[in-house]
Amino acid sequence: MTSGEAKGNGHALGLGGAWAMAVGGMIGGGIFSTLGVVISVAGEWSWLSFLLGGAIALASGHSYSALTRQIDEPGGSYAYLRSIGRPKAARFVVWLLIAGYTLTVSVYAVTFGAYAANVFGQDGLLITMAGIAAIVLLTGVNLAGATESTVIELVAVWGKLIILLGLAMLGIWHWAPEKLMLEHGHPIGWGEALVGTGVVFMAYEGFQLLSYDYDEMKDAPRTIAVAMPLAIGVTTAVYILVALGAGMLAGADDIVKQEEVALAVAGREALGAFGFYAVSLAAVFSAASAINATVFATARLAEHAARDEELPGIFAKRSSRDVPWAGITLIAAAAIVLVVIGGIESLVEGASFVFLLIFALVNAIAWIRRADSRWIALAGLAGSLSAAVMLVLYLAGVV
Repeated sequence: MTSGEAKGNGHALGLGGAWAMAVGGMIGGGIFSTLGVVISVAGEWSWLSFLLGGAIALASGHSYSALTRQIDEPGGSYAYLRSIGRPKAARFVVWLLIAGYTLTVSVYAVTFGAYAANVFGQDGLLITMAGIAAIVLLTGVNLAGATESTVIELVAVWGKLIILLGLAMLGIWHWAPEKLMLEHGHPIGWGEALVGTGVVFMAYEGFQLLSYDYDEMKDAPRTIAVAMPLAIGVTTAVYILVALGAGMLAGADDIVKQEEVALAVAGREALGAFGFYAVSLAAVFSAASAINATVFATARLAEHAARDEELPGIFAKRSSRDVPWAGITLIAAAAIVLVVIGGIESLVEGASFVFLLIFALVNAIAWIRRADSRWIALAGLAGSLSAAVMLVLYLAGVV
């Protein structure tokens, strides 16, 4: 049976399941982790940062979908490079991908720890310990061979969307655009919005995981072609609404002061204790789900590369429970180190930079291979590189 054929078993991913996986992968840690970070940079223009990031992600998603359908096999950027006869570049990229996904796992773990600790009025060491505990627990889940069902993923995604959209609508209902402005010494403009696009881009990481699950889809070409852009579009709209609504509820300065738990602050402003606990619970479950899914997918990417002899053979070995234990263990261990040494802002910026480079590469390959519309690939390439440059200039203190 080829990738493009409909699967007959009940475990194959349909359109709804694929859409939920992509949305869950992005929102899983995205908005909960990045809202305070992007507002600290772009202020009242944060919504524009999310819009521009969504446009880059949409163009990149088009390239991922077109290339995956063209080569008719899973593997993402790693497989695309091998398809054009670049095995050395593929070997480098797979390590870069592992680094990027490990960074995102650490961001999700810090998010988990921050929201969990905040519920008990704690911070500091408890955030780190809770984040480490989440990684250890979910690594155990992966090593045990457990998988998340499509039904559970759909319920979790809709639950998060309802909470986030409810929060956003309450904020917009109390329309107060002056609360979106930061009270610091220099004006915020379009330039900061461009910088914010680079800083916040990690929030769009996740949709490309569908390219690794191509063989698990029913009517794979159609499913990935529809699910990927639909998921990116929905996620972008949610991010823009939350950036506006949460900012108007809690105020930009308060969100920046508590950037690790920004949405819990907005939840309390909207609905008191109920809003605080509802958003905190959604953040904890979202971050946990994102850790689980990212470790799962990344370990299997490493296994795929090891079977192609592009990574050490140990990554291809499976345990008695039929899971690639080496990749799972390595990613978890590295993420724990990053949780201990890195703050949320530096981790978000690092992950954003890695994925901007990866998406630029995928758009370039789509242009070279003439995968569907070349102008869309060119727009995605230009957008990814521009955002990466703005992020580097920001980190260097130039802008």
